[in-house]
Amino acid sequence: MLETIARHRHGKLARNTLLAAVLGISLLAQAAPLWQEGNTYTAGTVVTYNGKDYKALVTHSAYVGTNWNPAATPTLWAPVSGSSSPVPTPVPTGAPVPTPAPSTGNCSATTWTSGVNYTLGTVVRYSNGSYYKLVNVGGNGSDGTDPTVSTWYWQPTTCTGGGGGTSPTPTPIPGGGNGFVVSEADFNRMFPGRNTFYSYQGLVNALSAYPAFANSGSDTTKRQEIAAFLANIAHETGNLVYIVEQNQANWPLYCDPGSRYACAPGKQYYGRGPIQLSWNFNYGLAGEALGLPLLADPDLVARDSAVAWKTAIWYWMTQTGPGTMTPHNAIVNGYGFGETIRSINGSLECNGRNPAQVQSRVNSYLNFTQVLSVTAGSNLSC
Repeated sequence: MLETIARHRHGKLARNTLLAAVLGISLLAQAAPLWQEGNTYTAGTVVTYNGKDYKALVTHSAYVGTNWNPAATPTLWAPVSGSSSPVPTPVPTGAPVPTPAPSTGNCSATTWTSGVNYTLGTVVRYSNGSYYKLVNVGGNGSDGTDPTVSTWYWQPTTCTGGGGGTSPTPTPIPGGGNGFVVSEADFNRMFPGRNTFYSYQGLVNALSAYPAFANSGSDTTKRQEIAAFLANIAHETGNLVYIVEQNQANWPLYCDPGSRYACAPGKQYYGRGPIQLSWNFNYGLAGEALGLPLLADPDLVARDSAVAWKTAIWYWMTQTGPGTMTPHNAIVNGYGFGETIRSINGSLECNGRNPAQVQSRVNSYLNFTQVLSVTAGSNLSC
């Protein structure tokens, strides 16, 4: 009986193999799904594009109109070695066809309001006339995040109801686009467990405040500067986890009555943001330089991702702290990573005061320079 079954199966396999040879289809490999613009792909997904297989490096959405195809975006996709995708099986007539996302037709959109925690799937109309759909939520809902700042919470969508309008096409940044030497994929590798408040798009939006930031000198200098900046803020925020200073006992202490930047009634100036901006005079100086009401509303640094990043870049570009130069000048003029530590917290860490803290910053810097494929340079410590 077993021999009869074996002969039957062998004969069936031979016929199937012959049929496969005629049709040019391999029985040993199943075709990966075709890459399709408009879909969202999770890290590890394998797709076929132009007859080749690619694996997604990070979770992302292939926004309609951006042409972020696997062959054009090496920071989002990697070729699967030795792959040669089989001819995909035609979809039978009447089979369901995947609908590109995100897209919303005949939708009911509400006007976005700052601070409101919207539920998953909500479509909002922003003040610029564009529409956004809430695609992720945190522990507290959407956390009131601005749709133009957080691409983790919100994605552009189309809406033919609720007043109409057309969403803008997001500017592609893969591979360090727009002249910025850090891609979103690099950023995600540096901070895989970061708080979603510290968004990549928020950082990109903040670059306009100081165009020379991570954009001065050679490509090596640019990469060393952004690696140094991110290494220092990684140390300050527990790898971009903490938005505000954790030692609440210090919170009432950051008001200097002798400063020309008077403390606003009822406001506290404890550390907030990537650089942990502290003291009323720093909030006053940063607000004055950036054109923001930070003295009257210091919590803005903890509510708006782009503002938070701007305050960190402001300090990096303009303040010497306990050092003798700005962190920006330390890198651009070749003084090394160690001098950036001195300018940020040298009075407490440098000259042997706290070698473990210094080494923590150095370790992050070495890690980030590897991610960005750049040498670390000399004078790493202070």
